[in-house]
Amino acid sequence: MSERLFRDRQDAGRVLAGRLEHYRGRPDALVLALPRGGVPVAYEVATALDAELDVLLVRKLGVPGRDEVAMGAIASGGVVVLNEDIIRGLNISPEAVRQVAEREGRELLRRQRMYRGDRPMPDIEDRTVILVDDGLATGASVRAAIQALRRMRPGRIVVAVPAAPESTCQELSTMVDEVICATTPTPFYAVGASYWDFAQTTDEEVRDLLRAASRVPPVPPAAEAATDAVLIRGEALAVEDGVPQGDALLNLVGDAHFVLIGEASHGTHEFYAARARMTRRLIEEKGFCAVAAEADWPDAYRVNRYVRGRGDDATAEESLRGFERFPTWMWRNTAVLEFVGWLRDHNDPLSDGAKAGFYGLDVYSMYRSIDEVIGYLERVDPTAAARARERYACLERQDGDDGQVYGFQAAFGAGPTCEDEIVEQLRDMQRHALEYARRDGLLAEDDLFYAQRNAIVVRNAAAYYRSMFSGRVSSWNLRDRHMVDTLDALAEHLGKQRGEPAKIVVWEHNSHLGDARATESAMRGELNVGQLVREGHPDDCRLLGLTTYTGTVTAADDWGSPAARKRVRPALAESVEELFHEAGEKEFLLDFGHAPLARERLTSALLERAIGVIYRPDTERQSHYFLARVADQFDAVIHIDETRAIEPLERTAGWERGEAPETYPFTV
Repeated sequence: MSERLFRDRQDAGRVLAGRLEHYRGRPDALVLALPRGGVPVAYEVATALDAELDVLLVRKLGVPGRDEVAMGAIASGGVVVLNEDIIRGLNISPEAVRQVAEREGRELLRRQRMYRGDRPMPDIEDRTVILVDDGLATGASVRAAIQALRRMRPGRIVVAVPAAPESTCQELSTMVDEVICATTPTPFYAVGASYWDFAQTTDEEVRDLLRAASRVPPVPPAAEAATDAVLIRGEALAVEDGVPQGDALLNLVGDAHFVLIGEASHGTHEFYAARARMTRRLIEEKGFCAVAAEADWPDAYRVNRYVRGRGDDATAEESLRGFERFPTWMWRNTAVLEFVGWLRDHNDPLSDGAKAGFYGLDVYSMYRSIDEVIGYLERVDPTAAARARERYACLERQDGDDGQVYGFQAAFGAGPTCEDEIVEQLRDMQRHALEYARRDGLLAEDDLFYAQRNAIVVRNAAAYYRSMFSGRVSSWNLRDRHMVDTLDALAEHLGKQRGEPAKIVVWEHNSHLGDARATESAMRGELNVGQLVREGHPDDCRLLGLTTYTGTVTAADDWGSPAARKRVRPALAESVEELFHEAGEKEFLLDFGHAPLARERLTSALLERAIGVIYRPDTERQSHYFLARVADQFDAVIHIDETRAIEPLERTAGWERGEAPETYPFTV
């Protein structure tokens, strides 16, 4: 799959138009494109904003004999901008400057006649000028255009591009009134790296688009959205309480051994409940034998022991008490409680090898995992337990603000010697694995596997926290690689026990389970679980996302803050959630393998919302939206238009009270 976000310049223009929505319908707005590549982008922007479109030509004035060095630029309207420092520093004569300016001026006039004909340059004074290109690298051409525009006295200058380095966007923001960079890939290689199709725009295409902009009335946004909504509605399949009706779910899954079911938030009841009901069907009718969740390994394993009838907990609620780290409501909620109770009832009459389990994939539980490793070794090899204590002593324990033992700083400060000790402990357990596993048959194999994975959590958590403190994108990648490594190890372990390939349902957030290559996160160098599972198990996995338009959600204001019941704002314009809302259905399924028209529409980049354990509606666009090609991100999507907050097992006064409705204090 391509990791490039935009299909072509037209697609990029539609995305960019969504970021410029606040200029729609302004009578003073003028969209100026930098030919040639900027014109198809600008055409989509001007059409969406119902604004006038024209071109601003800029020609670099190269130093004689060193054309790659710019000593200035010439722009439409006869504006010449010179870099006096370059001219004086290289001792370039006024005559040489004049000759270069005349030559480039003739070329500029030739192109201007080609694109505009006899039509004059539009009046720019006091207008809001939106300067559009198909992307920026150094931004040299745009800087020259900005200087030229200033001579024409616009009221406001806005630079808008689909892709540019963050540094270039920041630099330009000091020169103009507003800079809109739809994406800022890191590292930035080239403008074309953001596009599937970056074929050169021809002069004829430029002329055609300019003529079309001047003659064809723009398509009203509502009409375009309605057409797309009809298309979506026509291919949508029936869903009840978030679960596809009939055999739609089973047909989607087919013979796949990995089914990844996401969620657009960590605090929505319908997501948890629907995912649990779908998982029940897959366990009962498709032979799935495990749930692997975005949860800490030791906490989830306590639940696993309970549902398999092995633990000390008497009730499902007791088995969930291991989830003490913020955010507790993510797994200690009524929907998970109900599922865990059902899974225990389902397992009780079955033989041990036929029971389904519950496992965690996450990397956060460094100190809990240390305790579990040492506790295991104390039972099977007290001498090895003493060695483990010495090796792990390099990780000093520190209490976080919420009472949870984090040790972030300890992991960050762990040097090479500490790393060696952590790795050596894992190797020591692997060397004695056969000896430990022979002690009590199947139960011993499970306990050994649990302990070994805890040792791996310690190793990977130390690396994760060091990376997180260094501020590198690799902390996200380390975490998701760890989760996939754990998933693969779990599949191998269960497959050996059952004598056939294991089938596993994965529960995580959409941002982890939707293929990262179809989102703007790939342009920052990020990967995720969905991408890695697709790469490791092609044609043997299904990725299913869940979305919502509005409602309430359980989330916190900040990390470590109490759970609150918050209102979810209606989705933004130009988002996939708004498009699904316009379809007019309460809930539905789109299976992209059997919805070709919807798939074609949703391979264009749209905004997509992601609410984690924190929700900040005041900065929603910056905090909770990203660009994605949804039909490439997932194999299918279930949309539930209005949803409600998940109910924590510990309901605080703040959660009970919730947020005041938008109509407060009125009762309308």
